[in-house]
Amino acid sequence: MKFRIDTFTWLLLGAIVLASFFPVTGAAADAIASLGTWAVALLFFLHGAALSRQQIIDGATHWRLHILITSLTFVFFPLAVLPINGLSNIVPQWMPKDLGLGFLYLGVLPSAVSSSIAYTAMAKGNVPAAICSAAASNVFGMMLTPFLLLLLVSTSGDGDFSVTEALKDIVLQLLLPFAAGHAMRPWLGGFLGRNESLMSRYDQCVIWIIVYSAFSHSVVSGLWQNLPVQAIVLAILLCFALLGLFMLAATLMVRKFGFSLEDEAAVVFCGSKKSLASGLPMAKVLFSGHPGFGMIVLPIMCYNQIQVIVGAILAQKYRVKIEQASAANAHTTKDHGQNH
Repeated sequence: MKFRIDTFTWLLLGAIVLASFFPVTGAAADAIASLGTWAVALLFFLHGAALSRQQIIDGATHWRLHILITSLTFVFFPLAVLPINGLSNIVPQWMPKDLGLGFLYLGVLPSAVSSSIAYTAMAKGNVPAAICSAAASNVFGMMLTPFLLLLLVSTSGDGDFSVTEALKDIVLQLLLPFAAGHAMRPWLGGFLGRNESLMSRYDQCVIWIIVYSAFSHSVVSGLWQNLPVQAIVLAILLCFALLGLFMLAATLMVRKFGFSLEDEAAVVFCGSKKSLASGLPMAKVLFSGHPGFGMIVLPIMCYNQIQVIVGAILAQKYRVKIEQASAANAHTTKDHGQNH
């Protein structure tokens, strides 16, 4: 089959190039960040309005799927990055100590909320399950991430972490808009059902804003100027390897447990992604004043850009597979009805 990069992926690459040469800074950066916050809130509002009560109940009670995603995020991923941190004792010129610490930090971060759900929606996967899992990952991640990090490394990070503030943001930006949207379903549900393409385009716009804002931050921070070239190359290769490993692991585990294709999309996206939106604010608290802050956040910066690009390509492939499977099922059901 001939490989083809879709338009949306080119737009994401364009966002990265644009941020590299024209990063948003100062008041404009604050405005873009605020726009992203409101855009994510509206995203969840629209998904709340588009989903039926039964879909939400099915998603929330899909406990086997949630256990699988949580295990990938907070058990298997932290274990997978332990050997990477060990490289700092073997080849420090390739893996500086702070960069190794950054990979440990990447491993204990919660799943990315907005992009996980947006990609699941683009793929026509199990959106209710993705919303519940991504939200739960971030709620628990606010408490689990510092604990797991301190468990993995004996650092003297202070424990003054604002769990209350993080939980407030999750409620205000995710759960409240979703509930409000669902309350408006009687008035908006029909319109959204007839205009699914508009929802898909809005999902893509939100992701584009997130990518441009995040990569601008990375460029402005000057991370690339403070690291040896070989360390940057190794970090990028390791991020690709980790993402590939967990996407493959998620796929194999889902198929072993007999989940549907829609569930598979949700697990692959939620179980392999790591949150830059949560990771950077938490890093500022956990590593406040640390001289190697730039190296510590480099892995999540790299991983975020890679997961966005790879996720966009994979979401399109899942969408085609799920649409084909749905059409085949509909055709089978029709033939069965005619035979009876």
